[in-house]
Amino acid sequence: MGYKGYLLDLDGTMYRGGQAIPEAVEFVHELKRRQLPYLFVTNNSTKTQEAVAEHLQGFGVPVKPHQVFTSGMAASSYLSEQTRAYIVGESGLKQALKKAGHIETDQQVDAVVVGLDREFTYEKLKRASLLIQQGAQLIATNGDKAIPSEDGLVPGNGSIVAAIATASQTEPLFVGKPEAIMMKQALAVLGTDPRDTIMVGDNYQTDILAGIQAGLDTLLVFSGVTTAAQVNLVDIKPTFTHHSLSEWTLFE
Repeated sequence: MGYKGYLLDLDGTMYRGGQAIPEAVEFVHELKRRQLPYLFVTNNSTKTQEAVAEHLQGFGVPVKPHQVFTSGMAASSYLSEQTRAYIVGESGLKQALKKAGHIETDQQVDAVVVGLDREFTYEKLKRASLLIQQGAQLIATNGDKAIPSEDGLVPGNGSIVAAIATASQTEPLFVGKPEAIMMKQALAVLGTDPRDTIMVGDNYQTDILAGIQAGLDTLLVFSGVTTAAQVNLVDIKPTFTHHSLSEWTLFE
C-alpha cells in the first residue's frame, strides 16, 4: 500500500556511528521527491533538534530541525509546566527541558530525568538515588540497553537507568520508544493518520514495538540491532522486513 507518512529511526537505520547507510539516505531523498512527510524519531537524547539535523545533513540527508523528534523532547513534553528536575544527561536533554520552561536543579526536585550521559559518574548515581528516595519521580528518556556504533553495540541509556533504579529501588517511567507516550507525540508532529503511517527502524524491541503499540504498520530493516534470526523468535512480527531500504518500493 502507499503510505502517506513515515516515522524513521536514526541509529542503525540511517547510519552506524559515523558512517551513513547509503540506501537509507537515498530512501529519504525519494520521500522528499514524492513530497511524502517524514519525521526522524530517535531515542537519543544527547543532541538538540538542530544538532541532529546538522548531523544528518552531513550524510547528505534532506532534513530540517522541525523534522526531528527526540526522546528528550518527549520527556520535556510529558512533564508539567515549571517542573524542578535533576537531569542526568547531555546538552540535548537539558536544552529540551529548559526550552519548555523546566528548571534544572539538584535540590528539592519533582523529577529525576535520565538520558544517555557519557560522563555518568558515581556522584551522579548517588545524587539521583537520594533525590528519588526523597520523593522525586524517576523518568527515563528510553530503555535502550545497547546502541549500535562503528565498534559494535555499546551501552545505552537503559544501562544507566538500571543502575539508578537499582540504587533507589524505584521503577522508572519510560517515555521514549517503544512507549506510546512518545509515539502519540510524534504522530501529532507528523500530522498523518496512524492508518496511513509506517514506522521504520532496525530495533524490534524499540522501533518496531513502538509502531505496533501505536497501531502502525512497521518496517524492520536488518541494518542495525535486530537480526532475521531474532525476528523468527518473536510472537508479533513486523508488518514488513527487509535487509535494506533499497528493497522497499514507494507507491504513488
